[in-house]
Amino acid sequence: MFRKIMFLAAMFCGVTLSSSASDFGKKVTWDKQSLIIDGHRVCPVMGEIHYSRIPAAEWAGEVRKMKDGGVTVIATYVFWNHIEEEEGIFRWDGQRDLRSFLEICKKEEMPVVLRIGPFCHGEVRNGGIPDWMFQKGCKLRSQDKVFMGFADKLYRQIFSQIQGLQWKDGGPLIACQFDNEYRGSGDYLMALKRLALKIGFELPFYTRTGWPELSKPVPFGEMLPLYGDYADGFWDKDIKETVGNYYKAFNFKGFRSSTAIGTDLLGEQAERINKGDEQYPYFTCELGGGMATAYHRRPYIYTEDSYSMALVKLGSGSNLLGYYMYHGGTNPEGKLYTMNECQTSPGTANNDLPVCTYDFQAPLGEFGQTYPQYYALRPLHLFMQDYGELLAPMEASFPAAQDLKKGQDTGLRWAVRSQHQSPNTQHQSPAFIFVNNYERLQNLSAKKGVVLEAAGVKLPKLNIPASCMAIFPVNVDGIRYATAQIVAKRDGKIYMMQVKGIPTTIAMQSGKTLKNVKAKGAGTAVYDNIYLLTQEDAEHLFLNEAASMKNEKSNAATSNSQLSTLNCQLSKVKEAGALRQIVKGKAKVAEAPAESDWQQAAVYKIALPTTEASSSLFTLHSSLLSITYRGDCARLYANGKLIADNFYYGRPFLYGLWRLPKGCTELELRILPLQPDAPIYLPSEADKTAGEAVTKVEITSAGL
Repeated sequence: MFRKIMFLAAMFCGVTLSSSASDFGKKVTWDKQSLIIDGHRVCPVMGEIHYSRIPAAEWAGEVRKMKDGGVTVIATYVFWNHIEEEEGIFRWDGQRDLRSFLEICKKEEMPVVLRIGPFCHGEVRNGGIPDWMFQKGCKLRSQDKVFMGFADKLYRQIFSQIQGLQWKDGGPLIACQFDNEYRGSGDYLMALKRLALKIGFELPFYTRTGWPELSKPVPFGEMLPLYGDYADGFWDKDIKETVGNYYKAFNFKGFRSSTAIGTDLLGEQAERINKGDEQYPYFTCELGGGMATAYHRRPYIYTEDSYSMALVKLGSGSNLLGYYMYHGGTNPEGKLYTMNECQTSPGTANNDLPVCTYDFQAPLGEFGQTYPQYYALRPLHLFMQDYGELLAPMEASFPAAQDLKKGQDTGLRWAVRSQHQSPNTQHQSPAFIFVNNYERLQNLSAKKGVVLEAAGVKLPKLNIPASCMAIFPVNVDGIRYATAQIVAKRDGKIYMMQVKGIPTTIAMQSGKTLKNVKAKGAGTAVYDNIYLLTQEDAEHLFLNEAASMKNEKSNAATSNSQLSTLNCQLSKVKEAGALRQIVKGKAKVAEAPAESDWQQAAVYKIALPTTEASSSLFTLHSSLLSITYRGDCARLYANGKLIADNFYYGRPFLYGLWRLPKGCTELELRILPLQPDAPIYLPSEADKTAGEAVTKVEITSAGL
């Protein structure tokens, strides 16, 4: 159940953005360690949402949900072909209305980092570059005069949307990124920046992706490099489990970048960044909040994947966690082409993605539904808000091995962040110990008799359970050490989270030690001003404080009760026809079905409940049609029009009923059968039985 969070501290790490939008525009600087806003170090949480992939009427609610999840900065792409699919015809209407989206972000006090291309990728057709650009006879993504002329027109159009909304104007726009995952000369990126500055972009800082290594760096200070990591990648051409270097994301290490991102486009990458990039603060913009599914490769992402990567990045020294994606979406309808990445397009043609869905298994899914990592990540985000200023100047150190092989289980993975302590300092300096005993699909064992140490303080021997992830405080707020995770500090109260499988000991600097402490609930102190919470209570901490959401919670509970009584009638009207021949496309991976292939699909009719009560419920942004099926892939049609699609990977096929055309009471479901030995990767959660079947069709809550 989604609950409203009322942060008692200001957003953006508790020191920069308060309840007034007038706080926008405060001085922003940066150094080797962190962003500094209004003289305070901050550790932001950045979440990616693509405004043009979400209906405009839903923007305000979805931005609010991101904020409630602990996101303090929004990142979004401006996809060129979403706004200029036809040459010279720019569209800023409906869900393409960038200015309206930015105004909503301003109202919600959410800073925005705009990723303006020209090339974006984002699993959009041609990476966002319009098809007509491929007919211009110029070299794309270069300083070619023809290409730069069109980039100038694009940037001017974008500037028309952001005028008066830049940070200096008291608006939310704090930064922008030029191009994406570019590997050529930094001269091209600098040419884009000069173009933007000439047009009128005037922002506190600018960014670029820190991968891959540029053939020629940009001058120092011009663009902050931002990094990333993913638990798995749909783009890998290998269809076996746990391929590539994704396992490295689960081990603390000093190297900032990833060698696993975008291997379809970038090829094999060395563990190397541009010389001098280590002098920038360590930020991420693409930490996997989930993962998309391509036709040939369909990873199933677990809550632990997202949480472990985030904790590891923080423990390795990152002071900005940027998730890609934090919120999924749906591709807008194109006039000339579908907007999904596909092998048959002239550019970025390495994978076939669904036509409609870009759910990404993100913390907030395609329809705003909450996946478990939405809540699991909140304690980490609260910690970054309330302890960001303390954490930001702390250096990372790595007492455990950094160069591990996939699944290596010889010792505990842990790291320390601590402040440099002068020999003349009387008091003990604060520190945090980061523990990660998890690696995706590797079943790391429990570690017995582990001794952890930071800032001269040794913790008692601990048995660390399998899959355990935690942050232990040392010399923080009167606590000498604790074997519970520190979460938040509000109104003088310190909130800690009990770590499953580890007895809680809290040793105070006063000399008092509390052993085997048990969580007593969010409203009960276990000692003085220290509150010990269960994991569930910590994940929902402060979510009940807003009276408005108490009313929403009550309404949602009533809706869920009514939804549980609703049934959909399912009838099969056509058996599947002849199986298609699955061929490999120009990227040498299996091609998704062509439009003509869907004529051979099995066809079902779904009759929706037509009572007055059910019709009113469908208008709520909490009514999801959930289809449990097996097969290769499926499509959903309303009044003969495609409205949703799904590459089967073990999770239900979902659709937000409030998006249905008015008066629609019957849907058509088409399913193509799974073929024996199909050249695709399916996770263990998927039923690999050949053929197709539907086992359940129900209306559920989106968990709003």
